[in-house]
Amino acid sequence: MKTYCTAITIALLSTSAANAHVSITVEGDQRCITSDGTPDHSVGPFRAGASLQPQAHNYCVDATPERTGATTQNVRVSGITVTGIPLRPGTAEYYDASAAKGYSRNTASGWNVEGMGGLTMDAQNAHVDGRGLYHYHGVPSAVTASLNGTLFGYAADGFEIHYVGSNAQSSWQLKSGIRPSGPGGSYDGTYVQDYEFVAGSGNLDACNGALLNGEYVYFATDTFPFFPRCFKGTVTEQFIRGR
Repeated sequence: MKTYCTAITIALLSTSAANAHVSITVEGDQRCITSDGTPDHSVGPFRAGASLQPQAHNYCVDATPERTGATTQNVRVSGITVTGIPLRPGTAEYYDASAAKGYSRNTASGWNVEGMGGLTMDAQNAHVDGRGLYHYHGVPSAVTASLNGTLFGYAADGFEIHYVGSNAQSSWQLKSGIRPSGPGGSYDGTYVQDYEFVAGSGNLDACNGALLNGEYVYFATDTFPFFPRCFKGTVTEQFIRGR
């Protein structure tokens, strides 16, 4: 897969987390974001029986990240917002014709359900898992509207994640035509495999990154992949495992 890097220039302002339940500290080469996982905006409704439960988040990333020349994929938690909420755009669900919901955790079909296309989200493009852990699958407007600047969060490898609206355009596009297997039907964004990277179709690379004022960062975008799903730096182990 060919990747490239373009440059985006935006006037940056100072950024602070409005959520009083969040602490962002830098000690040595580590930046740690601690929170109780409770957002400072309304949540839900969720599926029947599900509710948000406070958490004990403590995510630490490289405070001085560098690109390694390699790309890390299959990371469960993409990053965390400056308001202390995890970014988990991927899902563990796959198309399964034998399941009542049409999907299960059986990976045999190879068609991975896209969170923003195939699962139910609240008004902030989020929901809770079985432990009540609230997490975003797409960009939350309540968070981006309250930012004092463009810094949205930190990725699993420590690089910043910014939100600049339409100034950052993903280069992932919906495929055209009909799915050759699995669920069949037209490519409509229900599954991750409905998308393909088309270099030059946007101004971001395959990991949703680009140069911002001369520094490599990732971007949160309003279209797929929403948040970085591959990483150019060294990913902290806890992001790979998730929690």
